[in-house]
Amino acid sequence: MSSHIEQLKISPAELKTIAKTIIKEGSRFQMAYLHETDPEPELIYLVDQGPSKVFLQIIVSPVKNIPSLAHVAPLLSWYEREIMDFYDIVFLGHPEPHPLIALEGLRLPRSKAGSKYTNDSTTSEVLDFMARLQVEQPQIQDLFWGPVRGDIVETGEFHFAYIGEAILHYQPRLFYKHRGIETTVRGLSPLMALNYIERISGISSITHSLAFCLAVEDALKIQVPKRAQFIRVALAELERIYNNLHYFSLLCKTTTLKVGESFGSFLEEQAKQLNAILTGNRFLRNVITIGGIKKDLNLASIETGLSKLSKDASKYLDSLANTQSHLDRLIGTGVLSKEIAFDFGATGPVANASGLERDLRLSHPYTSYDDLKITVDIRTDGDALARSQVRATHLIESFKIVKETIEKIAPGEILTKQASINTQSDTDGIGWALGPRGTCIHAVYLQDNRIKQLKIKSASFSNWKVFPQTVNSSNMMDYAINEASFGLTIAGYDR
Repeated sequence: MSSHIEQLKISPAELKTIAKTIIKEGSRFQMAYLHETDPEPELIYLVDQGPSKVFLQIIVSPVKNIPSLAHVAPLLSWYEREIMDFYDIVFLGHPEPHPLIALEGLRLPRSKAGSKYTNDSTTSEVLDFMARLQVEQPQIQDLFWGPVRGDIVETGEFHFAYIGEAILHYQPRLFYKHRGIETTVRGLSPLMALNYIERISGISSITHSLAFCLAVEDALKIQVPKRAQFIRVALAELERIYNNLHYFSLLCKTTTLKVGESFGSFLEEQAKQLNAILTGNRFLRNVITIGGIKKDLNLASIETGLSKLSKDASKYLDSLANTQSHLDRLIGTGVLSKEIAFDFGATGPVANASGLERDLRLSHPYTSYDDLKITVDIRTDGDALARSQVRATHLIESFKIVKETIEKIAPGEILTKQASINTQSDTDGIGWALGPRGTCIHAVYLQDNRIKQLKIKSASFSNWKVFPQTVNSSNMMDYAINEASFGLTIAGYDR
């Protein structure tokens, strides 16, 4: 069993009472999934018990007559619906029992033999159409935007029920391009699976590959050399830098600040060129591996370029902070309260902007983050401006972290010298990383050096769940700004 986990085995009848108790004590659910053990499966709830504490696995068995926890912990609603989509399991009393991933007329992601759907099933054959909000009042208009939208944005359909500019109800329909990566990697070696993991979300290659490698290393008790750990930290922060520069460029686009949009894109391109100089890949792929990194990197080779980019980025952020027309569009837009942020599972900058002190680099340090100085910016307004301010702090902080990493890194091995990473028995591990959008967790189960099962929690899966709470009762003119301020991606949850 993972050294980062303690377990609590309970019956379905105990689940709701225990869930209420741990939430009252300050713990927070992270995800839920079905562990396909023989002869009977188990239902797993992963709980963050707080800073410096191990994670808690609540194991529910038998998987029958399971009460829904959506009313107790709304963030679990999508996880329960996902489980119902692929297994013959019903969560009793679920407020939204209709399909989440299985949309009509679409081929389902590849699923395990014996699961609810086969590889040849389409939802038009096995499911009724998903219920949509029915609006009868003649003054209320409906707008169904997508799934194919303009520009190069990802696929998703969004239903707006509105009067004039006022949005009365907003309902996203996502998962049009779910790829079934969690089932695709089954039976593969961890090294082979890593090729898929790096591509879960192209702009979060390091986040996912790092969380996955840490999970496998936890399962196999692999010690990663210190130099490799520092390089991993630098890569994670370089990914955060170019993501945050892209974020500000997109945010400027939605507030029609064309110069800000162009300059943000220019800085993002410079960041990606530094990535290519360092690793040979603009998206930092094909570097992290099980047990360390594949090739040694000379972090000092980008030090000068990074220093210049840091100064330019600081000036850029200062100019945005002093552009009143830009700020006016952010202030008061898409307000997310601390209570809703907690209940619905907001993570990363979105959570920090609503007053939640959450940062895995501090609460659950991994790789070499506990050797570095990290500052977390907490805002309480919960609006688009607060989210952009947190992102700005993250951006500047990332430059400082990479600089400190370069100063502290020492010569040494980059890959473990352990004779083998093979295992002939069942073992499991958990790994996590804080990506640009928030918490990413991988739970891996291995058998005979092959992946038996993988469960992925992505930041986008959490933040898309909470986002509609800020759209209802807002207005159409602010929608694009609000969405951009969340920094959402679709590939992240279409895993």
